[in-house]
Amino acid sequence: MIIRDKSNWWRLLFVWHGSVLPQILPRLGVLFGLSVGVVLLHGQVLHYKVPLTAAPFTLFGVTLAIFLGFYNNASYDRFWEGRKLWGALLNTTRSLARQALTLGAYPQPTEASVHFVRLLIAFTYTLKHQLRHTDAAPDLARLLPAPLAQAVQAATYQPLRLLLEMGRWVQQARENAQLDTTTQLAFDHNFNQLSDIVGGCERLAGTPIPYTYSVILHRTVYLYCFLLPFGLVDSLGWLTPLIVVFVGYTFMALDAIMRELEEPFGLGANSLALNAMSYMIETTLLELAGESLPAQPLRPGRYLFD
Repeated sequence: MIIRDKSNWWRLLFVWHGSVLPQILPRLGVLFGLSVGVVLLHGQVLHYKVPLTAAPFTLFGVTLAIFLGFYNNASYDRFWEGRKLWGALLNTTRSLARQALTLGAYPQPTEASVHFVRLLIAFTYTLKHQLRHTDAAPDLARLLPAPLAQAVQAATYQPLRLLLEMGRWVQQARENAQLDTTTQLAFDHNFNQLSDIVGGCERLAGTPIPYTYSVILHRTVYLYCFLLPFGLVDSLGWLTPLIVVFVGYTFMALDAIMRELEEPFGLGANSLALNAMSYMIETTLLELAGESLPAQPLRPGRYLFD
């Protein structure tokens, strides 16, 4: 995720890092070259004059903008739902850590309650790794005892394996008279919320926007942009490349942004900063437990949070 100051309107006109311009610049270069060729040939292809005017592009552009708007709303809804789920994860893990540290019969943070807090942190990291299809072994090794880390690593759904382990922790505390039935029910309520968060994230990650919908919009955007020079050359002349590249930048940039937003848990520059959010959850819970905090991980860029 890119976080930058947006108060300076002048800098926003020329910002490079954080925009999709580097990504689409080669395509804009091809579009510019095509437009220059169309102007030089006066809109002719093999001595055949392409009979296009600006009128159909005006009508078709409005329709295309409407469809892109729908696609943009659908993509941003996925992005925002993912952010809400991880916000709920932060709140729920804080509540569970507070319950483990204060509602039991422990006079102060003990080895057992700190172990529960580390289970919550490991749960957060395994969910991040599951969504990004990365290896959770390093985080499990530093957070959990070796036998448990190996058992979780062998599981297909690692967050749920840890959720089961947290349930067993509460069950053991209840059997040891460290928790009463009411407190056990409070834990169970928050465990259900964690399960709902995992299910919501899995639904987002496993149900992308229908592929055919993405394909038809992608094809339409590029077909529109590459035919546009033929419709403008007679009326604009040498201004055609400039206008075509500007229109192409608008449509191609929006297409590229939507493709990043529709995968909120991905590794793109505009995806959710799951590493930063996982670190925040870890430091918050360790601080509640009175444990030392880990060093802040290096960011991939000055304004980029991954």
